[in-house]
Amino acid sequence: MTAATAQSLRVAVQDVRLAFSKTGCVTSAVLVLAGVGLDLAVYPEHAPTFLLVRVLVAAATLLILRVIQGEFGRRNVRVLTLLWLALPQIMIAWMIAQTEGAASIYFVGLHLALYAVGMIVPISYLEGLGFGVFTCLIYVAACFWYAGGIVSSGQFIAHLLFTAFSAIICVGCTYFAELSRLRLFALREQVAEQNARLQESNRTLAEVKGQLIQREKMAAIGTLSAGLLHELNNPVNYSLMAINMGLTCPGAKSDAMLKESLDDALEGMQRVQNIVSDLKTFAYQKPGQDSQRPFLLENAVRSAVRLSGYDLKGIEVAIDLPQDTHALGDEPAIIGVLINLLSNAAHAVHAAERAAPRIDLKVAVRGDRLGISVRDNGRGIEPDNVGRVFEPFFTTRDVGAGLGLGLSVSYGIVQRHGGTLTVDSVLGAWTEFTFDLPRPE
Repeated sequence: MTAATAQSLRVAVQDVRLAFSKTGCVTSAVLVLAGVGLDLAVYPEHAPTFLLVRVLVAAATLLILRVIQGEFGRRNVRVLTLLWLALPQIMIAWMIAQTEGAASIYFVGLHLALYAVGMIVPISYLEGLGFGVFTCLIYVAACFWYAGGIVSSGQFIAHLLFTAFSAIICVGCTYFAELSRLRLFALREQVAEQNARLQESNRTLAEVKGQLIQREKMAAIGTLSAGLLHELNNPVNYSLMAINMGLTCPGAKSDAMLKESLDDALEGMQRVQNIVSDLKTFAYQKPGQDSQRPFLLENAVRSAVRLSGYDLKGIEVAIDLPQDTHALGDEPAIIGVLINLLSNAAHAVHAAERAAPRIDLKVAVRGDRLGISVRDNGRGIEPDNVGRVFEPFFTTRDVGAGLGLGLSVSYGIVQRHGGTLTVDSVLGAWTEFTFDLPRPE
């Protein structure tokens, strides 16, 4: 049992003692006052005196109840419990001495108290033993204190033996009751610990399930897009060939406007070709096998910022780079990932209409990998959408403003480099995308 568990058990036992002691005080006071009927029926001549004593004992018991309800009572509940248990026993012993001694019917009250303590009151077996010995001793004292002395020694011995038997039963009951309570509390603590472990396992399984679902989604879009990409790539290649042939014509060389238009068309088709190439990379992922070359991540970051210049107009872009930014991977693909993240961040910042729009791009060395984060102070992502941002064709932009493929493609590129693209966001405050890349040996 750990120290924390032992402490928890002690607190639980203390709480049970406190609760039972409070209830026992009230019950004891009520029973003491209810004994007036017995006084009137058996010893009416003593009824007025006994009534006064009963009121005093009940008042003392209720005073102990008031003390128990405070902090002092909580700390000393064991002693106070034994005190209010002893008060009725002392009263009964005094009544025995005032009536018939060993022949008094009040000795039954001593037995009832012993049985009640053994079966109900949560005290330890040592306390139960002490209470039983105390009861036997005050019975003996009451019988000797009786003015007439011990008239019948046989009756005295019989009653004393019955009292001792009740005391033994009280000790046995308190022992097994205490043992049962401790086992019950220990079992409760074990159940609580197992529940905590189960909850932790459930959280872990939920995270693993989320990752597996995300991988299944990525694999599904890869299968879906494989045939589409092949068909899309053919017209792109035809267009590139046609533009290149057009550039070789004498008319294109002599007409500056025509040549500029063909150059713009060539650049546009090359960008389409790059997008198709990235989608192919995503559709046929082979982690760690494609284009794993050393490059300076710093150059890739600068290129991405330049290429995203139009989207970043009016936004402060803070770049934090370490001294060594050598990375291992596909530099053009990583530039594409950074462009996509910067473009999304710029869109979020513009939509939030911040007084001081800002994007922080930070690179940090993490052992044998470089960690990259892109954080904006835009309007954040809805909690329900955080888990869907990497789904293909999922977008929160207006129709025609985006296909929702950028992050899913970026996810596949980062995964191909042995990393994971993750997102964290606080609605109305900020959004941060992070991923990491391997470093060359």
